[in-house]
Amino acid sequence: MTSIRLLSAAALLTLATSASATSFVVTTDTVVGAVAASTDATSDVTSSFNDDKIVLAARDDAASFVASSGDIRGAQLEAAFKHIRNLQPQLAASDLQLAQAILAL
Repeated sequence: MTSIRLLSAAALLTLATSASATSFVVTTDTVVGAVAASTDATSDVTSSFNDDKIVLAARDDAASFVASSGDIRGAQLEAAFKHIRNLQPQLAASDLQLAQAILAL
């Protein structure tokens, strides 16, 4: 009887470890996918607008925007957002992602 309990406990431990590992892998894949999408959007913007005067002029406003979690929206940053979205309408980046990309220039 004791050996059956011991085998049952070992089987449950094996199943629990497997479930935890699978959960970890799924969570990790989700986080990595989200970071990769954000990085792709940022690299698309930074490679295209390295020497764009409208975008470069918005760097101070972008810093304020990011630091305030989007509460401070300067005129130059708004102009840069509009300019970027007009030149690259297929770009599906949030305002925060664009502001971070502008800061990365």
